[in-house]
Amino acid sequence: QIHLQASSGRFVQSGVLLTLACAAFGRIFNVNDMAWYRQGTGNQRELVAHITHSGSIKYTDSVKGRFSISRDNAKNTVYLLMNSLKLEDTALYYCYAEINVESGQWISTREYWGQGTLVTVSS
Repeated sequence: QIHLQASSGRFVQSGVLLTLACAAFGRIFNVNDMAWYRQGTGNQRELVAHITHSGSIKYTDSVKGRFSISRDNAKNTVYLLMNSLKLEDTALYYCYAEINVESGQWISTREYWGQGTLVTVSS
């Protein structure tokens, strides 16, 4: 069974640097797009950063210049480097992966989500 395992939540002060990691485990053929989303209290889940298998990247405007997404395709792992953290970055962070899955002689594409990692930024 395929699942995503993300790093544990952290309580940090504003301005510090924090890296989240999320790895995909299971019978994986390969991993297509990977991404990080977040959901703050009272807010809808929003895309933070997205990276394709070939490395094309996009960020939401609020994190441009502060956050950096990367991936290790050999380890089926995506990272989110968060710099200059602000109070408004406090949220549950979810990793996402679109994975090609082996099923007998077939390959199917499915979406998977991590369990959510709480990042709390204090002043």
